[in-house]
Amino acid sequence: MDTKKQFKILLKEPGSLIIPGAYDAMSARLVEEIGFKAVYATGAGISNAQLGWADVGLTSLKEVVDIVARMADVTNIPIVVDADTGFGNAINVIRTVREFERAGAAAIQMEDQVSPKKCGHFSGKGIITKDEMVYKIKAAVDTRQDENLAIIARTDALAVNGMSDALERAHAFREAGADIIFVEAPTTIEQLQQITNSLSEIPLIINLVEGGKTPLISLKEAEELGFKIMLCANTGLRAAIKGITQALKVLKEEGTQENLMDLICTWEERQSLFKLHQVKEWEKEYLSNFN
Repeated sequence: MDTKKQFKILLKEPGSLIIPGAYDAMSARLVEEIGFKAVYATGAGISNAQLGWADVGLTSLKEVVDIVARMADVTNIPIVVDADTGFGNAINVIRTVREFERAGAAAIQMEDQVSPKKCGHFSGKGIITKDEMVYKIKAAVDTRQDENLAIIARTDALAVNGMSDALERAHAFREAGADIIFVEAPTTIEQLQQITNSLSEIPLIINLVEGGKTPLISLKEAEELGFKIMLCANTGLRAAIKGITQALKVLKEEGTQENLMDLICTWEERQSLFKLHQVKEWEKEYLSNFN
């Protein structure tokens, strides 16, 4: 089944779901292998892992599109793409949607920050007008070739102008055609409840950043509050940073791999993840006559 249809079905199923973030083809494949039903192409994670810089709007459309295409090539689950601000104004959004749809996205998320943007849990954010964002959403909705491609509208207004403006924008974005609403960086359970009480008839995202502004809650609690998607955008990335750091420290301090075997996957696990068995089958089918 097409992943865009898969994602629309997920939104209609009872209960809530966790969508972990991935920053390259390997991490996307791991998300699928573990059994999650969708994966999030994280803008912050891609900036961190591919550029080596913080999430401050340095990635280009083409860089993120290339990563998403690679994720789509090796996974069969829906990919939700963090498209930052849409990489420009409403005209840029037209190209952005076309590029990501061709790359294999099932959903595209855009936010109402000024460009260049900042991580939603950083201080010092700025936002565009509500009307400008409304037209960016309309451009996205009008541009998509497949009506099953979900458009996610995120507002960062809560940290800038307060809850009233954030909810006003969220309702306007819904009226403009957004399929999912994402109010970024609420700081209390009471604010989370305000969001779900005000927007009860559309799927909602809660973004849980370890050490960020929003209190960490469980999937069960997120569902009870009324959130459809619990986004854990950079849990995998941060686990990878810690794991790599630990293994490299042992290697540096001891000068041998003898005591780091418990910190790394086995040879067999690595080759299984990267489908060496599939390559061998192709070799047997297509190359055996030439060896």
